Amino acid sequence: MDWSAFRSHFPVTQRWAFLDHAAVAPLPDIAVAALTEYGQAYAENGIAAIRDWVARIAHVRSQSAKLINALSADDVFFVPNTTHGIGIVAEGFPWRPGDNVVLPAEEYPANQYPWLNLASRGVSVRRVPSRGSRIPIDDIRAAMDGRTRVLAVSYVEFASGFRNDLDALGELCRAQDVFFFVDAIQGLGVFPLDVQCTPIDALAADGHKWLLGPEGAGIGYVRREWVERLRPVGIGAHSVVKPYAYSTIDFQLKPHGGRYEGGALNLPGIAAFGASLDLLLDAGIGNVERRVIELTDYLCEHAARAGLAVFSSREAKEKSGIVSLEKPGVPPDAIVKACRAAGIIVNFRGGRLRVSPHAYNTTEELDRLLEVVRDIKCPTEP
Repeated sequence: MDWSAFRSHFPVTQRWAFLDHAAVAPLPDIAVAALTEYGQAYAENGIAAIRDWVARIAHVRSQSAKLINALSADDVFFVPNTTHGIGIVAEGFPWRPGDNVVLPAEEYPANQYPWLNLASRGVSVRRVPSRGSRIPIDDIRAAMDGRTRVLAVSYVEFASGFRNDLDALGELCRAQDVFFFVDAIQGLGVFPLDVQCTPIDALAADGHKWLLGPEGAGIGYVRREWVERLRPVGIGAHSVVKPYAYSTIDFQLKPHGGRYEGGALNLPGIAAFGASLDLLLDAGIGNVERRVIELTDYLCEHAARAGLAVFSSREAKEKSGIVSLEKPGVPPDAIVKACRAAGIIVNFRGGRLRVSPHAYNTTEELDRLLEVVRDIKCPTEP
């Protein structure tokens, strides 16, 4: 596939070699256009413009359902951030004192604090340490017992780049009657996800990383059979079956994930997110996956010439768009600073350099990165 047309949508390439999509991605021009269009429409028309934008949001919902192959678009709901989607499950789950949650010890804080916050309800958290860059499924299985109610994992671990085997973990949860929650933010948009095939009970992902959208607009999903079993949270005027019957109070909640959209939505953010999502779906998520893996494989194959050691697992089913690297004797923040001065955006997490290219990046940009890192000396070197 020729990625030059895809790349042309990213103004960031005029100034930066941007290799930090695991943080906050730059917006493509079509997302910026959607934001501008929204602003102009409401500046000129106010509420008279709303019908067109409600229709636009319905399209984004349909595209989001396509992204995860949800059975119905109604099963997808919009969230202002991943944390909000996690909270729907953490606060709504039918807990009993003595229950526990199992999760990897190196999870991003957003997928730890909402579960730790349940301690006052008698719910404990069992944190499973990584073995190097990997989280063996046997270790997760060993942490579970008869009181494990939820397994919460990231699709891709934010620091190491380890991609969890969602199919295997989902089957483990089904076998032990455990609710399976996925923080999908570091994988969705790059790797295919099919909730009809993979037994995920709920997921959440903001759109500002691999989905190339603005912050504050993402998606959540709860499997339909769980909707009535979770205590509804965030309930408001739009949570009910007849949301526009303002003069009638009829407390009948929507029988799907739409009940979690209690108030006004972030229309401009969702519209911009939708524009980026259209771009990704038109390219094909499978094609995006192959391109990102091609780039990260290239980086790992050539890392040694810059004195870098690869920490991330590069096993076929465990590799991702995140590559964690180390240069002995050189602090990762010093590498990030030197790269920034050279027009290259990378980051550091877990005490290591983190590089996360997207499909529009090039091997030439990775070569620039390696050249800069190669010339960085250990502070003790002359």
